[in-house]
Amino acid sequence: MTERQEQTAGDAVLTRIGQSVILHHAGDREEARGRFLALWHELGEDGDPLHRCTLAHYLADTQDDPSDELAWDLRALSAAEELTGERRPGHEGAPAVRALYPCLHLNLAADYVKLGRSEAARSHLRRARGTAASLAEDSYGDGVRAAIHHLELRLGEDGPAGPGEDPGGPPRQRS
Repeated sequence: MTERQEQTAGDAVLTRIGQSVILHHAGDREEARGRFLALWHELGEDGDPLHRCTLAHYLADTQDDPSDELAWDLRALSAAEELTGERRPGHEGAPAVRALYPCLHLNLAADYVKLGRSEAARSHLRRARGTAASLAEDSYGDGVRAAIHHLELRLGEDGPAGPGEDPGGPPRQRS
């Protein structure tokens, strides 16, 4: 495939992900999950890491079970690590993807809170805080930083919510 054909194919995948996100935000969670899963199977485990990261990141939000949500968020982080060279020696990585790390770790922290695993939650919260410098000074960055701060307060002052309880505060952050 030529570079232009690959770019067009990649844009089509991102368009399909975006369409499913719109369905989910409109309240059709089941349809969105079905479309996300079909696309995941098309991409496969060796598909483009950016597509897998984006898809898993949004697929996590469509899960009913916190354990399944965690599994998808872990897949998103794993794909992001491929993009930034964490798992690809010699690869310079993508700065834009590095800006996802605070959100990815924040979502994992929230997943672990839901599962009653406070130490794992604190570990990912520290990682979210440690990578927050990569966030721009804009509404997205401000929202992620605020959510990190809120979860820090929740874990530090009130302790974690029990399994199945809402950890409180703003909803999971999405990029």
